[in-house]
Amino acid sequence: MYLRNAWYVAAWDHELADTPIARTILGEAVVLFRNHGQPAALADSCPHRRLPLSLGCVSGEGLRCGYHGMLFGADGRCVEIPGQDVIPPNAHVRTYPVAERWGLIWIWMGDAQQADPAKFIDVPHFDDPAWAVNRGPAMEVACHYQLMTDNLLDPSHVSYVHASSLGSMDTVGIPVETEVGLDRVIVTRWIKGHTLAPFFAKRVRFTGPADRLQHYEVRMPAQAVIKDIVAPAGSGAPEGRLHEAVFLIDSYNFVTPIDDDTCRYYWFQVRNYAADDPAESQALTEDFIAAFNEDLIVLSAVHAGLKAQPSKLDLATDLGSNQARRMLARMIKAERGEG
Repeated sequence: MYLRNAWYVAAWDHELADTPIARTILGEAVVLFRNHGQPAALADSCPHRRLPLSLGCVSGEGLRCGYHGMLFGADGRCVEIPGQDVIPPNAHVRTYPVAERWGLIWIWMGDAQQADPAKFIDVPHFDDPAWAVNRGPAMEVACHYQLMTDNLLDPSHVSYVHASSLGSMDTVGIPVETEVGLDRVIVTRWIKGHTLAPFFAKRVRFTGPADRLQHYEVRMPAQAVIKDIVAPAGSGAPEGRLHEAVFLIDSYNFVTPIDDDTCRYYWFQVRNYAADDPAESQALTEDFIAAFNEDLIVLSAVHAGLKAQPSKLDLATDLGSNQARRMLARMIKAERGEG
């Protein structure tokens, strides 16, 4: 089940150039292209012989089918049929609202009248010159999208799945706090007097133990903000006092369902250090790719395992993800008019 009246990431902005690209989103075939520089999205199916329009080309005022040359505008209407003057009234395809923001192309898969720009996620430091942005490639994952959002609400897995990168064993068993909002679930914990994991130890601007915040937040239907605050132990970070050497990094994660067995994962980070250092941006991206690949191995195996034999066992660490699943299920039912 999918929540359709929501913004999903369809592509990075640089992916849309001179040729159309095909995407499957929420089980629907979509073609993306640029029309006079602006992103556009249509159902990826010519109404004549159902050739995917993504096999055509961008031409003049729209997208030309690669079979008989029918030309469709960004509004989905056929504006030209080679060899005939009359255009049948049913020569049109579905359009999807799209927008370009944060270096990403977003698509609204539900009722176009409800496509609300106010529902875009905010990224406070994206254009802040004192902060830097790094990003990596979209990653296709062989699992149901809610397994990804489960993972993005679960700090406890970091000690085990990312033992050589983001995690360390001295965080095992530290309890979390769970907060439920109108459209999001937040799981947090402070780890005090912490021996930093390798990922952080080589980047912070201080030595010795640290106090670290793990803030894991999933916003419906499938967007996650993970924030790390890493400060010298005892410097007051848990009480809101940020040391001059504090390490801040916010990770923005967007999960787009392809179908019930696969999803596409887009992500970028903003950080408060080395703002003018492209080498650090590249190193950070490479380290995140390595860490995320650790997740992908586990999640694809979990997906296959649950399909073969569903689990009826919950742990205390599942509270946040279970709350998020219930929230999303209620939203989907309401969207369908089922309660």
